[in-house]
Amino acid sequence: MYEDKTLTCKECGEEFVFTAGEQEFYAEKGFENEPQRCKTCRDARKNASRGPREMHTATCAECGKECSVPFKPHDDRPVYCSECFAAKKEA
Repeated sequence: MYEDKTLTCKECGEEFVFTAGEQEFYAEKGFENEPQRCKTCRDARKNASRGPREMHTATCAECGKECSVPFKPHDDRPVYCSECFAAKKEA
C-alpha cells in the first residue's frame, strides 16, 4: 500500500527516503505530517535540546579497567566497561 518517498530535509537540504515501513508506522501512530528533517538532523536537534551528558569515572568490576559511565556508580552494584558489558550481554 505504501511506497518509498524521497523527501528534502528542511534543515540541511539533503534528500532522504521516507520508507514504506516508516509511513506505515506514522499511520499507526496517527501522525498526519511527513517528517521534515532527515534522520541526521532529527538526531542532532534531539541531542542539542538534551545538553551534554555528565559522565562519571568508575572501575570495571570484571577486568579492573577504568571507564566512564553516564550514571553515578553505587558501591552496592557492579559497573562494567563497555567491552565487559557487551560480553555479559551476549552470554
